Amino acid sequence: MTISKRLKDYLKSNKVKFKTLKHKAVYTAQEIAGAQHVPGKEFIKTIMVKLNGNKFFMMAMPASCKIDFKKLKSASGAKTVELAKEAEFKSLFPDCDIGAMPPFGNLYDIPVVVDKTVEEDEKIVFNAGNHKETIMMKYSDFKKLVKPKVASFSVHF
Repeated sequence: MTISKRLKDYLKSNKVKFKTLKHKAVYTAQEIAGAQHVPGKEFIKTIMVKLNGNKFFMMAMPASCKIDFKKLKSASGAKTVELAKEAEFKSLFPDCDIGAMPPFGNLYDIPVVVDKTVEEDEKIVFNAGNHKETIMMKYSDFKKLVKPKVASFSVHF
């Protein structure tokens, strides 16, 4: 699978400058950051969660962080917060390899929440919809296109 056509078309139609980077097939955010020679803080991983048992949200955070579920529950006001299982959401991303979804939930009708620490970076790198390519672009362009909610919900590990 190559870069998500949906994502590529969206970026081009909005005249956003981006760079596609290739790497060997790796599967964890930290491995991808290493393969791309990008600090873990600048590689943005996406984690799917369910709030209140049924509403999917795409969480975008640095590769060097993990979700603090207490913080997320507080920030969201949800009664329950849990990791979504791949089987529950894989059909929502038909043009992406599972686990390689770009942080553009807006293209899939899924709300995106970005960890506040991401706003500190001028550029971000993220999966392009497969396990061998990433995209690098300005965070300001990402924010303009995705319009994510920004919250503090992660901790470094």
